[in-house]
Amino acid sequence: MFTIDEMITPFESISLDKMDEVKLLDRIDSKFIFKSAKLPGILAQLSAAYFILEVGEVRLQRYETLYFDTPGHQLYLKHHNKRRNRFKIRCRKYVDSGLCYFEIKFKNNKGRTIKERNRQKGSQEEITGKQERLLTTATKMTPDMLVPSLWVNFSRITLVNHGLSERVTIDTGLNFRNGAAGCSFPGVVIAEVKRSRSGSSGISEILHKEHIHEIKFSKYCMGTLSLNNGIKYNNFKQKLLYLNKLNHDNS
Repeated sequence: MFTIDEMITPFESISLDKMDEVKLLDRIDSKFIFKSAKLPGILAQLSAAYFILEVGEVRLQRYETLYFDTPGHQLYLKHHNKRRNRFKIRCRKYVDSGLCYFEIKFKNNKGRTIKERNRQKGSQEEITGKQERLLTTATKMTPDMLVPSLWVNFSRITLVNHGLSERVTIDTGLNFRNGAAGCSFPGVVIAEVKRSRSGSSGISEILHKEHIHEIKFSKYCMGTLSLNNGIKYNNFKQKLLYLNKLNHDNS
């Protein structure tokens, strides 16, 4: 059984500065989830056509994200109810570098997602100073309206195709926790593909051959649903069942 580090050894590396040159202004975003047992074969097919992001000699980057919500989970419920003009408010820590950012993602009524962020120092659980100013300006909410709601941990591989027209993130080791409970999904891989509308997608073609199809998927929503009994879940029920099936039937 190969480790992930062994699986990604054949890839030629790309620096963060070089990767940032990939500007996908008119792009298509797609998400896929699949069994981790399929990952070695998929990566083997990608290594000749994709670079891998390497930062400080680290290729498998660890992420820790804290999401904020109201005590009644109003931000989650807006997502569940398919409301536009909705927010995700989070603090994302890049564990290997120690960098931390406070981020606000806004999906408007045209379906476009806009992200604003600033560098955060100190406690991830407190929204103060410039983070408070960003929150009140972008959302009209104040810190006292929000509580730390969900921690999400995972490790990420970032790939860029040789034509610099496509970026791919591949997340493994998904783990959710809140103040009372936790759960993990070691048998699941989440891939997100961002590509130019005018180009083809090598990984999408490979995933299609593996009978892995595009799906709308939110770590935040799945984590909130997994750890909060009694929360409204009708619109996410089938996705949660599928996620659990992948995790427990990983062969």
